[in-house]
This record gives sequence, structure tokens and C-alpha cells, in this order.
Amino acid sequence: QLRLVESGGGSVQAGGSLRLNCTASRPALNIKTMGWYRQASGKERDLVASITYGGTVDYGSAVKGRFTISRDNAQNTISLQMNSLQSEDTAVYYCNAIYSGRSYIHWGQGTQVTVSS
Repeated sequence: QLRLVESGGGSVQAGGSLRLNCTASRPALNIKTMGWYRQASGKERDLVASITYGGTVDYGSAVKGRFTISRDNAQNTISLQMNSLQSEDTAVYYCNAIYSGRSYIHWGQGTQVTVSS
């Protein structure tokens, strides 16, 4: 069973930055895509950013130009650098992973990000 462990959440003022990390419990070799989703209170879970094993990235429209996703396959880790944070970025952020040839999505436990204006 793959485990995803997130870290780096917290509270920050608007305009500030945070960095989230997610480490997989198994080698990243067969993990096709890893990414971050977020869910604000009372809203659906939405894509923040994703990255393939080869480094192809995708971003949700709300974070383009402010957030950067990266991946270290040797460390089985992805990171999300979040800059110019806004109150609208307040949410629980979830890491996920999908194996090559599979459709099942593995999720982490989530980490809270709170941005105060």
C-alpha cells in the first residue's frame, strides 16, 4: 500500500509564501503522475498542480504564475512552492499519486494552508 506523507502547511499572511512537500513510501519509478489538489470548506476538491515522472507539469488556472511544482524522483518526493498567497488559497491541500497503467488514485492525509488578509 502506497503511503503519501505531506508536510509544510501552516498559516501565512497574504502575499507570503509556503512550500509543501509530499514523500511517497515506495520508489517513484512506476508512479506516472503525482500532484496536489485542494479543497476549501464547502467546495469541491480542485487541481492545483500535477507533474509526471518525466517532468511534464499542469496547473490549475487559479495558481498559474504563482505556484511551482517540482519532483525529485530519487527522493520519491514532490514539492509545491506557493508564492503571492491569497486568502482564496486557504484550503486543505492533498497530495496524490497514480501508477502507470492504473486508474486508482492514492491520496495523502492532507495539510492545512491558511492565508490571512
